[in-house]
Amino acid sequence: MATGILGIKQGMTQSFNDEGTRVPLTVIEAGPCVVLQIKTDESDGYNAICVGFGETDLRKFNKPCAGLFKKVLGEKSKVGYRRLREFPVDDPSAFSVGQRITVEQFAVGQMVDVTGTSKGKGFAGTVKRHHFTRGPMSHGSKNKRQPGSIGSSAWPSHVMKGKRMGGQMGNKQNTVQNLRIFQVDAEKNLLYVVGAVPGARRSVVMVRPSVKS
Repeated sequence: MATGILGIKQGMTQSFNDEGTRVPLTVIEAGPCVVLQIKTDESDGYNAICVGFGETDLRKFNKPCAGLFKKVLGEKSKVGYRRLREFPVDDPSAFSVGQRITVEQFAVGQMVDVTGTSKGKGFAGTVKRHHFTRGPMSHGSKNKRQPGSIGSSAWPSHVMKGKRMGGQMGNKQNTVQNLRIFQVDAEKNLLYVVGAVPGARRSVVMVRPSVKS
């Protein structure tokens, strides 16, 4: 049963399809993830699995987190996971605690949605952030890249919420939908996805079967 998986964006490359057309690819080192908890309608009100990704030394976690990992993986376990995510599933009984989730669940040609955190670009003005048109550059104009008037008239007499203005650009969670899997390398835990995905290299991304395909 296909479910989501966590991975690390390794960068971009290219390849050629059977027709000889160049295809831009994003390389994602996905998994393996470990099922840490299973949630059901009867106990939690919904069906989902909680998976862990990014194995690391258990001593790096605080006592509550370390206790959770020991409860799931055993008292003698010396590892924990940096990233925890829940994925909704239709049949929780198809999974078991400790089960490994790998890229083998995906197939070539399958459509997936990839979620990541976009690159942060700091504070940006309205021209760069929202593609506003600049003001005149001659005849003594002092309104070159200023946003202009932002308030309303007598009513409602305040700046409306959501007004496009200068501010932090990027560093937000974004999802790119309906990306096609070009290649699956089970030995190296690699997914080759056609197109670009959000985030910088070495950032964590989430790959799930597409909901709109």
